[in-house]
Amino acid sequence: MHQRRLRAVLTSLATAACLAGAAVGTTVAAHAASAACQVTYTVGSQWGGGFSANVAITNLGDPVSGWTLRWTFGAGQTVAQAWNANVTQSGSAVTAANVSYNGSLATGASTSFGFNGTWNNAANPVPAGFTLNGVACTGGTTASPSVSPSKSPSPSASPSASPSRSPSPSPSASPSRSPSPSASPSPATPPARTVRVFWLKPSDVAYDQRYPDGMAKVVQEAQRFFKQELGKTFTLNSTVVEVVNGDQQRSWYENTPKCGDKYWWAVCNMQEELRRKFGLGAPDSRWINVGEVSAEGDGAGGGGGNGWVILSGHDADGAAGLNGAMNRWYGGMVHELGHAFGLPDATSTDGTCMSASLYDYPNCHFSQAQKNAILNGPYGGFLS
Repeated sequence: MHQRRLRAVLTSLATAACLAGAAVGTTVAAHAASAACQVTYTVGSQWGGGFSANVAITNLGDPVSGWTLRWTFGAGQTVAQAWNANVTQSGSAVTAANVSYNGSLATGASTSFGFNGTWNNAANPVPAGFTLNGVACTGGTTASPSVSPSKSPSPSASPSASPSRSPSPSPSASPSRSPSPSASPSPATPPARTVRVFWLKPSDVAYDQRYPDGMAKVVQEAQRFFKQELGKTFTLNSTVVEVVNGDQQRSWYENTPKCGDKYWWAVCNMQEELRRKFGLGAPDSRWINVGEVSAEGDGAGGGGGNGWVILSGHDADGAAGLNGAMNRWYGGMVHELGHAFGLPDATSTDGTCMSASLYDYPNCHFSQAQKNAILNGPYGGFLS
């Protein structure tokens, strides 16, 4: 609950690329290889006037301590915002340079960055070629067939958000879990101004219905609380919890550095994947997004801010009824949604749910000042 700022947490928190579902995902891949590098350019989602792309770089030459990737768009595309790289554009020429934490690439090492962009609604071809530190990646380039856009509002996210940490975790349970049914992003784009909830299930974690059921109950209790306190509340997506099969095993989310100190690794890696898969912004003018991942690691946690709640394994277990009394998790969700709606932590244990009084839920409330801040804040218009 200590007020923390993610360094680029959405330059990397926002720093993350995410979920392919906001617009029906379309993928276009190009591979270019030489003695120096290999580049994979993927359009993860595309909508009227906009698209989200990911660019992966593999260094096939000598180790480098910094990199600059350049390409030229062929159909008037522009980069609107980027994460995990500093991206500039002059005319059709684009330059992407490393940020502080991903500049060193050993031989065979890879990194990636993403961006949201605009296109002309007629053609969105893969760039014809790339250079890395001035060396052309001139191997064979293969692009998949052209794709048709799927319609969805254009993201209006800027890549910066500063979540506050969640309250200290309790010990996590290790439930036995049943075989997994097919779990995938919801095919329909949710209505604007709703709260979307995601459970990201790592590839080696078996499906357990208690998780989406429990998460739905926790956020529905928060929805009831907002109505009680404010006279208005938020709308949930009709599929309250969208179950997402993760691309990586649990240990990858826990041990792959992202967003600074280890507290953030699991949740930042989750958020990056959600943003990439669903074309989400951070913040995002369309939705407030709640992500929970069944991964944690030593000292890990989560937080909320700028239209996002990102929570790790102990919160997911708690929602599923496997980690202590439910009121703790109800209070925690109210607290983090308060951050998502724009509230800071309270400075003392003052009876508000934005303080340690959340542990006494339902005997905590929003102060009048907090109510005013929510109603007049950037997401106040989401409440009805």
